Amino acid sequence: MEVVLLEDVKALGKKGQIVKVNDGYARNFILPKKLGIEATAKNLNDLKLQKANEARVAAEQLEAAKELGAKLSEAAITLSIRAGEGGRAFGSVSGKEISAAIKSQLGYDIDKKKLVLPEPLKTFGTHEVPVKLHKDVTAKLNVKVIES
Repeated sequence: MEVVLLEDVKALGKKGQIVKVNDGYARNFILPKKLGIEATAKNLNDLKLQKANEARVAAEQLEAAKELGAKLSEAAITLSIRAGEGGRAFGSVSGKEISAAIKSQLGYDIDKKKLVLPEPLKTFGTHEVPVKLHKDVTAKLNVKVIES
């Protein structure tokens, strides 16, 4: 029996693959656990339409991420932190604070997990912070840290 896998099945195949399995294995394991469906003409056509729809949605998301990346690359945000003696900073600027500043100053809702900060910003000046908007799109945001 040929089966279209709906999920990854260990030692059998990945999601979307058409695999040939024994009738008993399909009837007793794959079909009841909804890991796959029988490879009929209707199911194959539905799968093809679903893949086309997913590809279209992925292309739209990529295009939106590219547009947002272009806007973020042109923009800059300013954050202020307290300074001690000798111009040393008290504390640091974290991804959470940068995310909140993007929302308040630029109006874009960027999750703090998308900011690629190896460590918080502890010095004054302008820093380029990479923002991973999509697996293929990374924008550079200018963050200016000033004394308050």
